[in-house]
Amino acid sequence: MILSRLIAAAVAAFAILASTLPAGADVDDKTFSDNEIVVAGANFFGVTTEAFAKAVARVFREQGRPDAYIKGDEGSGAFIVGLRYGSGWLIQKDHEPLKVYWQGPSVGFDFGGNASKCFTLVYNLQHEHRLFQKFPGVDGSFYFVAGIGVNYERAGGITLAPMRTGVGLRAGVNAGYLTFTREKSLNPF
Repeated sequence: MILSRLIAAAVAAFAILASTLPAGADVDDKTFSDNEIVVAGANFFGVTTEAFAKAVARVFREQGRPDAYIKGDEGSGAFIVGLRYGSGWLIQKDHEPLKVYWQGPSVGFDFGGNASKCFTLVYNLQHEHRLFQKFPGVDGSFYFVAGIGVNYERAGGITLAPMRTGVGLRAGVNAGYLTFTREKSLNPF
């Protein structure tokens, strides 16, 4: 009887230990720290670490640690109705980089065109197949930190925080969505 109580206590202690320690370690092992993101983004954009750190600090305050990021290039243009196309690499810890594409329409009081580098923090992705869906967003709601524009797009429990810098002139406010795909597509819908 005493032996069975000792075994039950040991099993309960092991269950508590197993449920707290690995879970916390697992989350940290599958997410990126602010330092990892700052180094990767600064190298990608070719800007100083300090400049990129300002943009990342705000996103981390609002969203926390991402479990993936996408780095790539995109082009867009609009005259009331707009289009955006891009391609890049989805980066996750313990996974090979995966080539991804995105495209989407927009409509609004918007005109011009631009080419940009895009570094997108991805939150709550968990599995890469969850990325391949439509993400609505409002492009006029972004802010600039150190010359880098940031906005949020959400769908299916996933939050994207694209950070863009580039050349061109595009002014106005628009609403639209981006569709992420495994294959390149000219169809923005």
